[in-house]
This record gives sequence, C-alpha cells and structure tokens, in this order.
Amino acid sequence: MHTDLMAQLPLIFPELLIVIGALVLLLIGVYSGARSYVTITGLSIALLIATIFVIILSPKDSAFATNALIIDDFARFMKVLMLAGAIFTLIMSVGFARSDKLAKFEYPILMLFAVLGMMLMISAGNMLTLYMGLELHSLALYVLAAFNRDNVKSSEAGLKYFVLGALSSGMLLYGISLIYGFTGQIGFHELASVLNGQVPQLGIIFGIVFVLAGLAFKISVVPFHMWTPDVYEGAPTPITAFFASAPKVAAMALIIRVIVEAFLPLSGMHGALAAWQQILVFMSIASMVLGAFAAIGQTNIKRLMAYSSISHMGYALVGLSAGTSFGITGVILYMTVYVAMILGSFAFILGMRTRDGNVENIYDLAGLAKSRPFMASIMTIMLFSLASVPPMAGFFAKWYAFSAAVYAGLVPLVVVGMIASVISAFYYLRVIKIMWFDEAQQSLFLPLTGELKFVLTISGIFVLFYVFFGSCLFQLAEKAAASLF
Repeated sequence: MHTDLMAQLPLIFPELLIVIGALVLLLIGVYSGARSYVTITGLSIALLIATIFVIILSPKDSAFATNALIIDDFARFMKVLMLAGAIFTLIMSVGFARSDKLAKFEYPILMLFAVLGMMLMISAGNMLTLYMGLELHSLALYVLAAFNRDNVKSSEAGLKYFVLGALSSGMLLYGISLIYGFTGQIGFHELASVLNGQVPQLGIIFGIVFVLAGLAFKISVVPFHMWTPDVYEGAPTPITAFFASAPKVAAMALIIRVIVEAFLPLSGMHGALAAWQQILVFMSIASMVLGAFAAIGQTNIKRLMAYSSISHMGYALVGLSAGTSFGITGVILYMTVYVAMILGSFAFILGMRTRDGNVENIYDLAGLAKSRPFMASIMTIMLFSLASVPPMAGFFAKWYAFSAAVYAGLVPLVVVGMIASVISAFYYLRVIKIMWFDEAQQSLFLPLTGELKFVLTISGIFVLFYVFFGSCLFQLAEKAAASLF
C-alpha cells in the first residue's frame, strides 16, 4: 500500500508544488519581514505559472488514492482557469498594496493556500476530499477578507464571511452525513451506482439539498448570497477581485463534478425534474431575478459588481440545469468569459483613484471618457460584455448556456434569464452613460500603474476579440466536459 501511494505521488505534483512553495515562501517572509512583500509576490506569481505548466503536462485521465482525487481534462481546464485568475489578481494588487500600506508578505501566501484548497476542490472524487478542499480554501479567504485590520469595514466583512461560512459548512456536513447514512457511500462514482435510475428516498433528497446549499454559498447564489455585497464592499479591492474570480471557478467546478458524477443518475418522480434539477432551477431563477433588480439602486460600484456576480452565477446555473455534456460545455465557457470580464472590471475599479485615495461611487466616473479615455473604453467593453451585447464574449457565453437549457426542454428558465438580462442591462448602461456623457465634477483619477494597464489590456482583448478564437476555446471546453461523462 505504501509503495502504491508513493507511485501515485506524481499525480498530485501540482498540489505538492503549491504547498511546498507556499511553506518555503512563508519561511522567507518570516525571516525577511515586511520588505519582502514584492519579492514574495513575484515568486508566488512564478510558482503559479509553473504550476500551470505542470498541470498541462500532467498524466492524462488518472485518479489518486482510489478516486479521492481525479485528474481529467475537466480538472486540468478548471485548474488552469482558476490559477490564471489568481495570477492576474496578484499582479493587480502590487500597486494597491504599496499605496494603501497593505504590503504584507502574508497576503500572497494566504492566496497560495487558498489556491491549494481550490485545486483539491476541483479534483475532488469523494465527499471527504470535497470538504477538506473547501475548508482549506475557506479558512484562507476568511483571513483575506479581514486583511486590512485598521479598516472597520474590512473587519466586518471578515466576520460576516466567517460566521456565514461556518453555517454553510455545517449544512454541507449535515448533507454529507445524510447521504452517507442512506447510501453507505461517500465516493461520487459509488453514489452514482447506488442512485442509478431510482427515485430517491426522502432522506437522500434532504441530503442533496443540504450539500448543494453548502456549495451554493461559495458561488453566492440566492438564497445564500447575503454575504456577498458586504464582503465585496468591505474587503480590500484586490482581495474582492480574487473572491469574485478564482474561488467562483473552483466552487462551480465542484458543483459540476458533484452533480454529474454523483447525482446525475437520479430520476424524477412521474416525469418531473430530478431533485438536483429542481434545486438548481430554483437557485438560478432566484439569483437572476434578484441580481437584476437589487443592483439597480446601487451607487457603490463594488456592491453593484456583487449583485452582478450573483446574477451571472444564476446564468451559469441555467446551463448546468440541463445536465448534458453540451450544458457543461456552456458553463465552462461561461466561467472562462466571466473571469476575464470580472478581472478587467476590478482592474478598472482599482484605477478609480484620486489624490485623496480610492473612490467607489459610480457618479465619480462622470466625464471619465475625456480625462482617461483608455480606462473608459476598456470598462465600456467590459460592461457591454456583462450585459451580453454582441459581439462581446459575454454574449457567446450566455448563448451556449441558454442553448443547452433550451435543448433540455427548460424553455421557461431561459425566458426568465432573458428577461433578467434585459433588466440588468439598465445598470450597466447607466455606468457607460455616466462615463461618456456626464460632466466631470471631481479631480482627475491618478494615472494607471503598469500592472493595471496590463490586466485591462489583456481583458479587453479577450472580451472584444473573443469571436476570433472562441471556436478553439469551445473545443477545449467540449473536451473538458466530455471527460466527465
């Protein structure tokens, strides 16, 4: 057994690379002090880039320790996407941390431990690995949310996230215990064999509800969204950007894997939707509608992006509700485009800085097109994409997710999604109108740092020219989705 385990260690080399690298950087930081922030951030980015190459070159379709961790095309794709989100977030944070006196070496190291947990989440093959990865990444995020200890809002954000996160962990554990009690299994493939084709017992349905509730908290869909606006507003902006990108990818990947590999074989009673489908459809509709209406009254751009995030996770669940390979492909593409849009948007928010500090009110953007045309142009591209205006990347992402639901017979769900999209376009277009047509009423924003210009440029190119390389990305997403079935 010991020999078999040693022989399998190369399968988890990316995870080992992250944990060893994080521990080494922690020691460097402890002995070097605060002045090592830039060095450790640079080394962390290099470590994450190296991990991406290791993942791409990792053995094809294998499993570690009797399916505790699964390494397939889906895991590789989602890990690379998640790592890319973490890399760009670290790049964006350099200038902000220096100017706001948050240049502490613990920040990139906490992010590395969060990344490690997310990698375990994406490859999870049973309920124990699922919970271990979820808690490892959550503990790091609790600390990151409250990272700015001198700011009351940041401390409040960390506390709210911790309390509600503990509640969601309890719900998840209770759901796992119910499922294990009624089936005697914790492995996803073993669960699928037990549940295959049967109408589940009431206890199993309750277990599924609690498991999906615990996971839904991590992607902040209704009714588990209450932490999102406060944490987005209170946490330091680079950390908010991280919250909105990489963890969402990992949590969505985990939900996809649990649904497809464990719960998909369940059938509905008398031709009705299966239990997991009913839950996803409810959360999708509630998230799309709440996100569309709640953001209309927001003037703080970080809170606006929080409600936008809630609605976009609802749109992604539309594709997942189909339960087909095409639906999963749509969700993978949606998350890819979403990460690009959200990173570009938060790079812009980080650039909203005057001599008096960062501003967050959307009316502070008045006249930006005249004073900072590059910033205004890129944000306009992001907002049009978030509103799903063709030919931006957001349009194609929503097209694939909604098409899968239509083919699966979930037309009413798609209709609700389209109506919500039209309503949400109002608050995106309002920001564009303020930037381009309102008269400036405040001092100019400071020039963008090189890091923010880099992220804005990459995001803008990806979103604007997606139509030229989208087919290649679709093929990769299709291959990733196929590996789950």
